Amino acid sequence: MRGAVIYGPNDVRFEERPDPTIVEPTDAVIRTVAACVCGSDLWRYRGLADVPRPVPIGHEYVGIVEQVGDAVPTVTPGDFVVGGFLHSDNTCPVCRKGMHSACQHGGGFDGCQAELIRIPNADGTLIATPGQPAADLIPSLLALSDVMATGWHAAVSAGVGPSTSVVVIGDGAVGLSGVLAAAQLGATTIIAMSRHADRQAVATEFGATHIVAERGESGLAQVRELTEGIGADAVLECVGTEEARLQAVDLARPGGMIGLVGVPHGDLPTDRLFWSNTGIRGGPAPVRAYLPHLIDLVWTRQIDPGKVFDLTLPLSEVAEAYRAMDERRAIKVLLQP
Repeated sequence: MRGAVIYGPNDVRFEERPDPTIVEPTDAVIRTVAACVCGSDLWRYRGLADVPRPVPIGHEYVGIVEQVGDAVPTVTPGDFVVGGFLHSDNTCPVCRKGMHSACQHGGGFDGCQAELIRIPNADGTLIATPGQPAADLIPSLLALSDVMATGWHAAVSAGVGPSTSVVVIGDGAVGLSGVLAAAQLGATTIIAMSRHADRQAVATEFGATHIVAERGESGLAQVRELTEGIGADAVLECVGTEEARLQAVDLARPGGMIGLVGVPHGDLPTDRLFWSNTGIRGGPAPVRAYLPHLIDLVWTRQIDPGKVFDLTLPLSEVAEAYRAMDERRAIKVLLQP
């Protein structure tokens, strides 16, 4: 088969790789229907995270089950499946508490920008859809593998609910998904921080009630004007930079909550959080915990998170997909074998 391999900064290649096989009885092998490039993949592509040797890359996927191990009873060959970017057994004490991203027997895996993918812990990672999806549902189902579930996690972590005010920092696919999640969870004031007209349009379609393009004191003043002068009940930090994290602290009201889902690249002023009683929750999304509900929302066409994909390319053009996202010519690129 063929798949993407990252060699270093600005160097992703599509090349021959060994076909994956069943290694453990808990494995499955799926044939990829769609995959994509994640914003976190760009950390390595931009040289901000080390690539000590060439490695397969990609962690978002939907596909058709081709093979299953003897210990995989819940999915069978021919099923269309969605899975998270971390594998989990769905049975350990941590999974039973709903935090599958910290499964005691789970972990991360790469190599999903490929024609075939081996999924560890398939029984606790993959969920089959109710049937074969219509073609127009595939982008939205793919979004559940990471960005929509991550945006949802940001909103849940920040305590978003009916009548809350929310600020979303980051207008990439995760931030836009956070806007959609906040709307679904009942927030009445949803402020998207965005400078880009195309992303502003998606944010508005997803439920943003206000757009704030400014940063610094001007942006803070606008947010406070929209939130009774005190800041938002919930702030979703969907970037991960130190600048974004400091901005989140500024924008939260006293006693508010910050949902952190941006991969961390900076510190937080814990003293300021203490004196303002501002709370923080978040981390890698427990995708498996959210998938049943999110698949139902997509399947019944109540949400359409696939609108974050504004460029579709053949999997063989994965290098161009990275360039397009790196240069912000695309919000998120969908790849099809």
